[in-house]
Amino acid sequence: MSTIVAVKKNGKACIAADTLTTFGEIKQSSEFDNTHDKIYQHKENYFGIVGSAAHHIVIQSLLQQHGDALHFNSQIEIFESFRKLHPILKDEYFLNPKDEEDDPYESSRIDTLIINPSGIFAVYALREVFEYSRFWAVGSGGDIALGAMYAVYDHYEAAEEIAKIGVEAGATFNNATAMPLTSYNIDLL
Repeated sequence: MSTIVAVKKNGKACIAADTLTTFGEIKQSSEFDNTHDKIYQHKENYFGIVGSAAHHIVIQSLLQQHGDALHFNSQIEIFESFRKLHPILKDEYFLNPKDEEDDPYESSRIDTLIINPSGIFAVYALREVFEYSRFWAVGSGGDIALGAMYAVYDHYEAAEEIAKIGVEAGATFNNATAMPLTSYNIDLL
């Protein structure tokens, strides 16, 4: 999996991610992977994607093909955009929406963090969308990153410094996360 974090502070937002890809027992570090960045830009939005390695190229293709019809500036806009994308994922990209038998909805099987000038958002597999006021993390190292960012949030002024600490903590204590990291910063509205 991964550790992807997003932080808002002092009018800035930062998204950061580790660069390790794993396939079962195989590790593919950034040294061997020319496409190790887990964060993708589309217009003023940055998407950090966790889960299957296939999601990365699928999301890039989706945004390239359908991005002009999608909007990501609020919780409802993001929900509606991912709702529009779900049938496309199934029909054009052959998504297998089966996850758990008792899930109330078909799964898109994608978790992503988004930053844009409107803030920090997360989208989960059943198209749940959350907006965060200070920081959040996803991926297998996400819980570790959350604790680290919580511990330092009030002691650092820059969103990027806090994000870096979150990813570093994930890389230190989660075996599916590794440095170096990539990060992107934006100004908030």
